[in-house]
Amino acid sequence: MIGLVLLVTLGVAITAFMSFWCVIFSFFSNAENNVHKVANLWAKIMLLICNTKVEIIGKENILLGKPQIFMANHQSDFDILIVLAHIPGQFRWLAIKELFSIPIFSSAMKSAGYIEFDRNDREKALQSLDQAALRIRGGKSIMVFPEGSRSSVGEIKPFKQGTFYLAIKSGTPIVPISITGSGEIMPKGSLKINPGKIKLIIGRPIDVKNITLENRRELIEKVRKAIINNYDSFRPEGTMKIRDMEKDIND
Repeated sequence: MIGLVLLVTLGVAITAFMSFWCVIFSFFSNAENNVHKVANLWAKIMLLICNTKVEIIGKENILLGKPQIFMANHQSDFDILIVLAHIPGQFRWLAIKELFSIPIFSSAMKSAGYIEFDRNDREKALQSLDQAALRIRGGKSIMVFPEGSRSSVGEIKPFKQGTFYLAIKSGTPIVPISITGSGEIMPKGSLKINPGKIKLIIGRPIDVKNITLENRRELIEKVRKAIINNYDSFRPEGTMKIRDMEKDIND
């Protein structure tokens, strides 16, 4: 318990320190890009002190020099650290509004150009998608968890439609991201952190040029299937395949 308290205290202190410098950097030129670099460093430090190792698979699938929409499954708060630390280049988060209520941390997120997304207010959600479209037109990629919230270990929930609307309207390819092992590092609803190994699998980009809003569900299922297939291929030993789990539920 003492070790956990010290770890949490150190984590909070590091987060506050890095958030402070993010706010300071926001007053200089090229602010958003520099603040995102600070966030990348913060994530790497947090993973280091938590003794969490990340193996990256499929890094060659990232579209260098082009905007893309990264979509990842979400089982733990550690997923935020994992993608921040190990997805190269500049991207902007489309993040739930609750994160923007955290003192100092919220200021750092705004300084980085991250976008607040209100799942319960359709009008505000559409405004957020418009902001994300502006980031894409400016050459920035977008990162999102399409499930909308964390799932239980061994589960990938149905995807929300909002960011797929963004992908179709902007013609931006989707890069599916599968994260395995994060649910065991820090389970949903728990503050306990278990040292361990995580795999970050970057799938092949999915083109949206021939997709319309009318057949967007085909795109949603295609992306979700890609994330599930990669998750099942690299899942931790002893865990059930998601597609087998869903098959049991449907039967």
